[in-house]
Amino acid sequence: MKLLSPFRGLRPVADRVADVVAPPYDVVNTAEARELARNKPWSFLHVSKPEIDLPQGTDPYDESVYQRGAENFANMIDEGILIRDDKPCYYIYELTMGEHVQTGIAAAASIEAYDKNIIRKHELTRPVKEDDRVNQIRALHAQTGPVFLTYRQRDDIDQLVEQKKSEVPVYDLTSDDSVRHRFWVVDDARQLAQFDEVFSHLDYLYIADGHHRSAAASRVCAMNEYNVAGNRSCKYFLAVLFPDDQVEIIDYNRVIADLNGLSKEEFLSQVGESFDIEKAAAAVKPDSKGLYGMYLDGQWYRLSIHDDL
Repeated sequence: MKLLSPFRGLRPVADRVADVVAPPYDVVNTAEARELARNKPWSFLHVSKPEIDLPQGTDPYDESVYQRGAENFANMIDEGILIRDDKPCYYIYELTMGEHVQTGIAAAASIEAYDKNIIRKHELTRPVKEDDRVNQIRALHAQTGPVFLTYRQRDDIDQLVEQKKSEVPVYDLTSDDSVRHRFWVVDDARQLAQFDEVFSHLDYLYIADGHHRSAAASRVCAMNEYNVAGNRSCKYFLAVLFPDDQVEIIDYNRVIADLNGLSKEEFLSQVGESFDIEKAAAAVKPDSKGLYGMYLDGQWYRLSIHDDL
């Protein structure tokens, strides 16, 4: 079984990439997305969060939202903002955040490998979130958000990546959040074969983020309307894989800004049904499984999940 394959990516033309680049759909709410996309007709938020183009209060899971996303996506293609590569490629994607640099490889990851747990999961998923991604894939006939995979670092993969990075990137821009993005296209037959060879030595891949996206892709693949002879594209999901020695794991802490009508005491009481709560004198740095930091009303708390959960 081949874990990873090159694919014909649909991507921005170089002189419009700054107009298209946008944060992932699940890190901004509707109001934030609407503001970020204001006066930016080609922002990808019009595809990934198309409710911003519908009346305020529209249910983000309404059929009209997926339809608008499909219309916006098609318009970007029709207007030449997004173009599809002529042949299957791998793509090198480097992010620089302050002093931290990590470089990934965009590829088509095998759904069969995902279903057989060769691409390994560590989270449960919520049906409503899975359904959302299924509906989005079906409306657009495309996967627009990559799954973040990681693998045990290998020198041979690093060497190929660094060789490609010695070339001039097709994109080089800094986004509004001060992250520098550089991007290279691997379309040379010899280089593609080299990547295929080193990928064949990977025993497992691990999902770092994107459990709902990968689960949705697997569900779509199993649908009769897609799982037909000759339709190879449904056998894969969009992924970017990073070596484990470059992955920066951020603390799973939470800042509470809205108590949804509860008093602080009522909120803490409800949290206490699932966690032991302890005040902390400084920012909490989780150092064991089931430990979280929470910041509420100027106070840090250490949360330890109950053993029976």
